[in-house]
Amino acid sequence: MFDLPSSIIVGLEIGTSKVCAVVGDFGADGALKIVGVGQAPSRGVRKGEIINTELAEEDIRHAVAEAEQMADVEIRSVYLGVTGRHVRGFNNRGVHPIFSADREISEDDVQDVIKNAKTINLPAQNHAIHAIRQHFLVDDQDDIPNPVGMLGSRLEVDVHVVHGSLNRLQNAIRTVKGLQLEVDDIVFNGLASALALLTNEQKELGSLVVDIGSGTTEYVVYSNGIIKHTGVLAVGGDHVSNDLAYGLKTSLRRAEQFKLDHGSAIVDDSIKGQTISIPNENGLAPKIINLEHLRRIMSLRLEEIFLLIGQDLEQADALDYLRGGAFLCGGGARTPNIAKLAEQVLQMPVSVGKTNTISGLKSALDQPEFATAIGLVKFGSFDHRKRAVKASLTRNLKATLSQLFHRA
Repeated sequence: MFDLPSSIIVGLEIGTSKVCAVVGDFGADGALKIVGVGQAPSRGVRKGEIINTELAEEDIRHAVAEAEQMADVEIRSVYLGVTGRHVRGFNNRGVHPIFSADREISEDDVQDVIKNAKTINLPAQNHAIHAIRQHFLVDDQDDIPNPVGMLGSRLEVDVHVVHGSLNRLQNAIRTVKGLQLEVDDIVFNGLASALALLTNEQKELGSLVVDIGSGTTEYVVYSNGIIKHTGVLAVGGDHVSNDLAYGLKTSLRRAEQFKLDHGSAIVDDSIKGQTISIPNENGLAPKIINLEHLRRIMSLRLEEIFLLIGQDLEQADALDYLRGGAFLCGGGARTPNIAKLAEQVLQMPVSVGKTNTISGLKSALDQPEFATAIGLVKFGSFDHRKRAVKASLTRNLKATLSQLFHRA
């Protein structure tokens, strides 16, 4: 192994059913490439949040070690994905008066107005995970992408704020730091998935990304290249399994296996009367399962997920933005016919998303359940570039000041 160079970026998703670590590397050409993946079954997480630190640490350690071995690096820091029913998103506007004598808007003014937009209307116990710029206004002139250098007396910004309970976010951060890993930043899982799946064209056109995990379902709406809406449902694949265990009067372990082996999001006429014979573990007569009943249970729960998303998008007036349709990811996206069900409920084109905005290990890029961790790496790459530019500017400024000092 070699020490972690600055070209390496690691995304860590601590999910309800699995922990996943993905390693990205900037090649000689500057392109980001996935070079390592590690995963482990997750035992200390419920509905996207850690409930058993000891088990979570052990699972994270295994996933990180596997990623280190595959990528041949030593991982020292990660971009950490966060989710949970406490995570919320809302659109907000910040206002900042321009006090300079010449009324020229500076980068400091931009940072101040964004800071105002982040904190207004935010509950005291909550932390802003993201404050994503939508557009600026200068003296009521709107749709300004970058106001720096313009003249004005009043600067405003519309942002989408994603926030969550500070204590609950800190639980995940402390668990990771307990393994001697630094957290470069925390990232909303839904945003990460969208970054992995959507091209710039799809973001401009207007697209919905739905990440169906085991314990939660996150969704993000992009339009005109910016985020318009986000949401989290504390419902996912585990709820489908629970419904099957109850409806089929079987164990949760068996229900999960039925879901994987015989499940579908759609109930069609071709399976009427079909049954599945399951050997009885106690040596009694085999258990007979009605296939139509099994799939109807699954379909009803999955339909509910899409109905709840559709209702939220309608209330947020976000449906009109979605000319590009919807893209599904997460383990739930593997369910046969799930895109067909989503199309029926959401009334738009739906497909299982592909992480085609990044290159590298095809075995990881083709799996919908890896979208979040891959997106965390992509988020980290943007952050990495910004830091590199800032560091370069600082070095250049110091060099210039040094030259001026010596000349003096």
